[in-house]
Amino acid sequence: MDRFHLLTVFVAVAEEQSFAAAARKLGLSPPAVTRAVATLEERLAVKLLSRTTRFVRATDAGRRYLEDARRILAELDQADEAAGGVDAEPRGHLTVTAPVQFGRLFVLPVIGQYLRRYRSVQVSAMFLDRVVNLLEEGVDVGVRMGELPDSSLQAIHVANVRRVLCASPDYLRERGQPRTPADLAGHDIISALGTNPVTDWKFGEGRKQQTQRIAPRLMVTSNDSGIDAALSGFGITRLPSYQIESYLAAGQLQIVLSEFEPAKVPIHVLHREGRYTSPKVRTFLDLIVAELRKNPSLP
Repeated sequence: MDRFHLLTVFVAVAEEQSFAAAARKLGLSPPAVTRAVATLEERLAVKLLSRTTRFVRATDAGRRYLEDARRILAELDQADEAAGGVDAEPRGHLTVTAPVQFGRLFVLPVIGQYLRRYRSVQVSAMFLDRVVNLLEEGVDVGVRMGELPDSSLQAIHVANVRRVLCASPDYLRERGQPRTPADLAGHDIISALGTNPVTDWKFGEGRKQQTQRIAPRLMVTSNDSGIDAALSGFGITRLPSYQIESYLAAGQLQIVLSEFEPAKVPIHVLHREGRYTSPKVRTFLDLIVAELRKNPSLP
C-alpha cells in the first residue's frame, strides 16, 4: 500500500481512538482501515496501537510515531499548497491559537482583517489559557507570551508586555502608596493565578532584581477576576499592562511601584517548522506580525 495512505489511516485511527470512527472519517470500510494499520505495523515490525473491545490507544512507540506522522503529513500538505507558487491565492482551513484575553483584544481583529482580504480561507481561533502543542493539536499559528523553550517551531518576536502592579485610587487613598516592594507586606494583595501562581514576586531587572515574598489575602483563578477585585478597592494586584489599559485611562486604576517593574514579557508568533510555508500561513504570518509590531498597546 502507498505509505502516504498508511500514515493517513494510522493518524486517523490514533486520533479517533477507533477503527470504525476512522473509517467513517476517511470514507473507507472498517476492514480496509484494519488492513492498513496491520500493514504499517508489519512493515515497521512495531506494535503501534493497543486494541481492546472497548478502546484503541497508541502504544509508547505509537505515540512517538504519531508525532512524526503528523509532521510528515503536514509538510506534504504544505508542499502541495506551496506548489502553486508564492503568488497563489491563500485557501483552505487555518487554525490559530492565543491566550484568551490577548486573543480577544489583539488577534481576533487581525483574523477579521485576514478573512475580509482572503475570501477562500476559513479560520478556527483557539483562545486558551494553556500552552497548546501546535504539532499535536494541528495548529498552524500560535501567539505565545513568555520565554520559549527550545523546540522545532519557528518563532518571530513581535512585542513585549509590561507586568504592572495596580490598585484603585480609593484603596490607595485609604491605605497609602507603597514606596518599595517591601512595603507590600502592609497591603492587601490580590493574586491573579492566571498571571502569577506563586507567592514570590520579582522586581527590577538584571543585577538589580530582587524577590519579595507575598502573602495574598485574595487568590483568584483568572486575570478578569483580579481586575474586578482591584476595581472594587480590595487591594493591589499584578497584571499584564494591556489588560488594564482602559481602566488606567479612565482613572479607575493606578499603577504603583513602576520604578521596580520586572523585565518585560516577550510575545512571539510561532508556526510549525517545515521546508514549505503554505500561502495561507505565510500571508497570515505577514499580517499578524505587522499588526502586533505596530500596536501602541504592546511596547
